[in-house]
Amino acid sequence: MSGSIRVLNVAEKPSVAKSVATLLSGNQGQGLRVREGRSRYNKIYEFNYSINGRPCHMLVTSVTGHLMELEFEDRFRKWHACDPALLFTAPVHKKVPEDKLDIKRTLEEEARRCQWLVLWLDCDREGENIAFEVIEVCTAVNRHLTIRRARFSALTERDIYNAVQNLVNANKFFADAVDARQEIDLRIGASFTRFQTMLLRDAFVIDSTASDRNLVLSYGPCQFPTLGFVVERYWEIQSHEPEEFWTINCSHRSDEGIATFHWMRGHLFDYACAVVIYEMCVEEPTATVTKVRQQEKLKKPPNPLNTIQLEQRASIYFRMSSEHTMKVAEELYQAGFISYPRTETDGFSERTDLRAIVEEQQRHPGWGSYAQRLLDPASGLWKNPSNGGHDDKAHPPIHPTKFSSGESGWSQDHHRLYELVVRHFLACVSQPAVGAETTVALWWEEEGWRWRVTVSLKRDVLSGFLGKGLK
Repeated sequence: MSGSIRVLNVAEKPSVAKSVATLLSGNQGQGLRVREGRSRYNKIYEFNYSINGRPCHMLVTSVTGHLMELEFEDRFRKWHACDPALLFTAPVHKKVPEDKLDIKRTLEEEARRCQWLVLWLDCDREGENIAFEVIEVCTAVNRHLTIRRARFSALTERDIYNAVQNLVNANKFFADAVDARQEIDLRIGASFTRFQTMLLRDAFVIDSTASDRNLVLSYGPCQFPTLGFVVERYWEIQSHEPEEFWTINCSHRSDEGIATFHWMRGHLFDYACAVVIYEMCVEEPTATVTKVRQQEKLKKPPNPLNTIQLEQRASIYFRMSSEHTMKVAEELYQAGFISYPRTETDGFSERTDLRAIVEEQQRHPGWGSYAQRLLDPASGLWKNPSNGGHDDKAHPPIHPTKFSSGESGWSQDHHRLYELVVRHFLACVSQPAVGAETTVALWWEEEGWRWRVTVSLKRDVLSGFLGKGLK
């Protein structure tokens, strides 16, 4: 394309590169062409595009996570070459490992013939650090590159279009923070691992096999303190001395079901006393209802969804592990159905078009009618979501980005996690759930019981709409 700018676009994963190229080429492009790079896993996508009215020839490729590794100089890498304490001050440097040299060569070859470098890495500190690794490789062969950063939180046409038309500068401070963390992890982990392995190696040898002689007692700056918390809690549990206690249960059966009362004493540690009270109640079969109180109960909508809440709810509702939850969430994100799933943010910015997100869900057979009612001003259901007070300055809370009534290639966990994200979002933009609670106090001679029953909620978005729909 005559007079166009040649732009090298680099994403964090091959799947993200493919999504970005597909979305951009389908919007204004003149056709998408694919060719192989040096690495067979990281293809190069080409198409023509326009950025703020400037014609561009776009090349989209990717890395696979971090392009470089931090390591000590060769003279410090052998275990017995120096005192482990010297590793706290030994020189370190970043280097592209052997298994990623092909990716480096692809970037170098393409960067030589480009005028712009646009970075499509994840918009968190780790992604910013990878961005500067890519910058280092590309500017080493072409120091005249114009470097820009695309910021996005979802692989949707709207987000990707806004990102490419509103490019920003990369944040060196975020990248430096990751460099500092990596250096601290390397120095502490390497020095303590070498020290405790050489000091305690003989104490852990079980027999004379070669594997035992090569035993490594690894130390992790995060993992080791965490292990300490686990061990401390284990000791507390082991030192606990259980003590027997007794309680008296009371229930009433009627045509409407069984009402279970809770003893006001809770429980007794004196068996003889519990038996005496029980016999007193048996001798007098009639109890007196002393108090009936009815009141309205409100259940607040949840805060917008962050990563920790996503993992907790997936564990409660689906018994999914944190690792599996994030794997499924990443796949939903890469397919463009939810926003970036690794975020600490639990409050939407004022610029977020919340109603547009709800409008996407109106066609769903399960919760579409509720989404329609939310958007109807006459229903009074809408409430701007609360702000949990956390903002990682990188991504919004997790929310649905595209409608789906059930993709054919999804597993059951994909369906359930997508439904969880949608239902949680609809719940957080709803008024509090309204219910009625009835408390009945029952007096029996010298003893009292209290019966508390919650009547069906009038509007239960959080526990009824959200919870019952997921179990």
